[in-house]
Amino acid sequence: MLCDHDSNGIVHMELPVSSPFHPPQRTLMGPGPSDVSPRVLAASARPTIGHLDPLFVGLMDDVKRLLQFAFQTKNELTIPLSAPGSAGMEAAFVNLLEPGDKAIVCQNGVFGGRMKENVERCGCTAVMVQDRWGDPVDPEKVAEAISAHPDAKVLAFVHSETSTGVRSDARLLCGMAQSAGMLSIVDAVTSLAGIELPVDDWGADVVYSGTQKCLSSLPGISPITFSPAAVEVIATRRHKVQSWFLDMNLIMGYWGEGAKRAYHHTAPVNAVYALHESLLMLEEEGLGASFTRHRNNHLKLVEGLSRLGLDLAVSEPWRLPQLNAVVIPEGKDDAKIRRRLLEDFNLEVGAGLGELAGRQWRIGLMGSSSNQVNISRCLTAFESVLAS
Repeated sequence: MLCDHDSNGIVHMELPVSSPFHPPQRTLMGPGPSDVSPRVLAASARPTIGHLDPLFVGLMDDVKRLLQFAFQTKNELTIPLSAPGSAGMEAAFVNLLEPGDKAIVCQNGVFGGRMKENVERCGCTAVMVQDRWGDPVDPEKVAEAISAHPDAKVLAFVHSETSTGVRSDARLLCGMAQSAGMLSIVDAVTSLAGIELPVDDWGADVVYSGTQKCLSSLPGISPITFSPAAVEVIATRRHKVQSWFLDMNLIMGYWGEGAKRAYHHTAPVNAVYALHESLLMLEEEGLGASFTRHRNNHLKLVEGLSRLGLDLAVSEPWRLPQLNAVVIPEGKDDAKIRRRLLEDFNLEVGAGLGELAGRQWRIGLMGSSSNQVNISRCLTAFESVLAS
């Protein structure tokens, strides 16, 4: 950047000229985002209308219906938050917890740790149930924590731990919370549309997800659902929700029923178009068919990885079909291999997080990325790079 002064001493800067950004066509097989189908991208490019336009309000109602289908719930408070899955996590905690409350938090990866952060930032006490990264949440440890802390208000856990590729038994854990008179908060960011998640049948109270995983929509929106019991807790709080933007009492004025909506924020209109289209695609495929597709493609990938001498890090009963944690062979350079995959094959896979960095790859088979073409491309790329 060049600078010059004119005769009046005014500084003139010669700024670099920017150009339009044209990203390459990547194959996204990391922990998210996943490939976005041309149909969803086309939906996002439709003309923008106002976020209070009667036509958009009608679309909002259909998005809520489709999210209820995806979550398998009748919860009226089922909406897409105008922010990513991390905001869904925060919304769950700030709406249910008040200063001085106690929450039992299960951690078996990165995102259980983020739950702890949310609890403490609400001015509450987090009772931690720790498990090894790569193992599911241990129900016996949870039972001990519930017995030792019967006054806890919430039991929080990650259903599909994105950092490790591990599934925990959400049905059992939600039932334990319900029996103890506690509310459950379930992180399902990597679960929704990829594996079973019947919210009502499991008795889950707050479940949040993300649009960029198995829904294969644009990143930046967090589907979330609240049970009637959770809504009652929010409505009878003694203190204001500490986040104005994520206060469900306010948001429901905009996402509630009826044609008249109170302005709360400007919704990401075109991103909602994209979410609606991805949910229509899910409805057309069917939840059962989506779960089966993810499962079958996972098995094909595992078979191919085994032929290459690559092992999965998670025991078979608890593996996520949509996110495969692969052990990096001894002596292989994690960063160098992922860079080669990206530069030579336009293939993105994920690195390990936290204590698993440099020890694992995370290969996603989520949503539109879960197909036979991607599996073949991934195996071919790994075979070539590992051999060289």
